[in-house]
Amino acid sequence: MFLGTHTPRLDDKGRLFLPAKFRERLAGGLVMTRGQERCLYVFPMDEFTRLTESFQAAPTSSKAARDYLRVFLSGAFDEIPDKQGRVTVPANLREYAGLTKDCTVIGAGSRVEVWDSGAWDDYLASTEQAFAEQSEEVIPGLL
Repeated sequence: MFLGTHTPRLDDKGRLFLPAKFRERLAGGLVMTRGQERCLYVFPMDEFTRLTESFQAAPTSSKAARDYLRVFLSGAFDEIPDKQGRVTVPANLREYAGLTKDCTVIGAGSRVEVWDSGAWDDYLASTEQAFAEQSEEVIPGLL
């Protein structure tokens, strides 16, 4: 499980150091793709495979499902981190997420999210109060 918030920087070649505590789980390979709210999702290869297999159950007659899968999968990029724990963020994904130098990498359970640090700060500022005040069950059966 991926947890926590980290603040690595992109180098001049578009490479990102993965947080040390995430490296072992991602060492065998990962898939990076477009996420929602203009961040990037990073999945361990086995988790991405499991996820895409579940997508196969989506009806091809559903335009919303087709649209989502096209955007999600067409942006996917697979890689094995180098010995220093770095991954290259492709230019199209850096542009999608607005990544320049300062990044925020968060653990989001089964995936890692990569955010432009300014965008993360804005997102957190806009959602933290609602999180604190949540009075109904957001995910059935939890808390």
